[in-house]
Amino acid sequence: MTQELTPKPPRHIAIIMDGNGRWAQQRGLPRVAGHRAGAEAVRRTVDACIKSGVEVITLYAFSSENWSRPESEVKALMQLLDRFLKEKTKEMMQQNVKLQAIGRLDKLPEKTRKRLEDAIQTTANNTALTVNLALSYSGRDELTDATKAIAQQVAAGELEVDAIDADTITSNLYTHGLPDPELLIRTSGEFRLSNFLLWQLSYTEIIIFNKFWPDFDESDVLHAIEQFHSRDRRFGTI
Repeated sequence: MTQELTPKPPRHIAIIMDGNGRWAQQRGLPRVAGHRAGAEAVRRTVDACIKSGVEVITLYAFSSENWSRPESEVKALMQLLDRFLKEKTKEMMQQNVKLQAIGRLDKLPEKTRKRLEDAIQTTANNTALTVNLALSYSGRDELTDATKAIAQQVAAGELEVDAIDADTITSNLYTHGLPDPELLIRTSGEFRLSNFLLWQLSYTEIIIFNKFWPDFDESDVLHAIEQFHSRDRRFGTI
């Protein structure tokens, strides 16, 4: 009797974690309560991805546009990130999880940035799952920074203009060294990319959940992977 092979999960899942504030408002809670609940959804998602054999998840945690939110909310978010890193680094070591981060990280508060750097360094050799946090991130910023880096290489005589191709751009992105996401999940029922991984999502399957991020759980991860396997991925061919 031939045994059916279990389909492999997507190597890389990108997630737009949307709806924390609305989740809190529906419950008459301050918006920061939604962000705290969202941090628990991150924990559940990490657990589910480890069990499923996913290699990388990129979480859209804080966009460049989010800096324009009320100062009190931004401050609370940075404090939450700092506490999350402080409390979860030990747990990431126990789970063999590697932490990375992309974005204009120099804009983060010094204390938070140092905490992030320490967590990245501490978990650098872990192999079960890479959790890639997009912080102070903008897809347009990423492409702008990649373009500047390539221009500098050309100006320095390290690269010929005619040699620039898609691989050149990919290798100068924040995500260089990571596979492109095969699956994008967005919660809260919104159908937008919101300036997230604009180059990397070219052939990514998109699944939208009509629930807010704090309600996202392991069953949703499994459902998304199941839906991914049902898609006919043609990459522009027939």
